[in-house]
Amino acid sequence: MTHFFQHQLRLPAFPSGYHLITDKIEAAIPEIAQIQTGFLQVFIQHTSAALTINENADPTVRKDFRTFVNELIPESYPRFIHTDEGPDDMPAHIKASFFDSSLQIPISGGKLNLGIWQGIYLCEFRRNGGSRCLILTAFGEVQ
Repeated sequence: MTHFFQHQLRLPAFPSGYHLITDKIEAAIPEIAQIQTGFLQVFIQHTSAALTINENADPTVRKDFRTFVNELIPESYPRFIHTDEGPDDMPAHIKASFFDSSLQIPISGGKLNLGIWQGIYLCEFRRNGGSRCLILTAFGEVQ
């Protein structure tokens, strides 16, 4: 029988950058342990931050992400007109669309079935983005 579990996770404010949040997500939805086969959907309710899955061991990967994406979409781009909330506002929206607002991760045997070197990142694109809210929905066959 398929069961659904849903929780809201409010993350603290993070500085601009790429932050591993896998442990926070797992702690916020303990019902994953009951699911034999299923999925976890993680959705971020914001337009200036995003989610992605990537390297969870070497922090220089996250630094390189930040360097590359900031060079690709600079705050100094002269044609942005949506700047009401500051020069990092429009670049944050574009960066968020380059990544994604949701992830779907398989659950196998009561655990997230991520690769050994994979972790879930919060991609914070604002200098003062504030707290971020995630909706976590786990569903699947319960043991």
